[in-house]
Amino acid sequence: MISENKPVASGKIVAVCISEKKGTQKNVVPEGRLIEEHGLESDAHAGKWHRQVSLLAVEKISEFNDSGARVEYGAFGENLVVESFDLKTLPIGTRFRIGEAMLELTQIGKQCHDHCPIYESVGDCIMPREGVFTRVLKGGTVKPGDVIEQLSPEEL
Repeated sequence: MISENKPVASGKIVAVCISEKKGTQKNVVPEGRLIEEHGLESDAHAGKWHRQVSLLAVEKISEFNDSGARVEYGAFGENLVVESFDLKTLPIGTRFRIGEAMLELTQIGKQCHDHCPIYESVGDCIMPREGVFTRVLKGGTVKPGDVIEQLSPEEL
């Protein structure tokens, strides 16, 4: 039996970011289209794999900037900047709903690829420690201000 997937926590989307090439900073866009089993439309990381959409908490970006850095949203290569989640503490398999769209957490953190542009400019990058990766289970449009809900675990 599958549960109704009621939300256990919620926050908001702060920014949506895409890039044309992997390993580069992403640019903020007004909205994005999540494509089922693919990722964000026009983003270099979209494709049939487990890291289709990356998430990073706005609180972690703020902490990084409070230490003297000045980075914009998308600088760490994140697709979605979200508020109110300590993402790295959530278990693999956690599901998120954003309007009609649904994401599933597939990886926590990552190995830094030969020091990204942020690491090169300020000597650190938080994405490997604080970022998480998801795959798109159901597509839909996402934009700043949208509610993102962490769903209760499914019961099989």
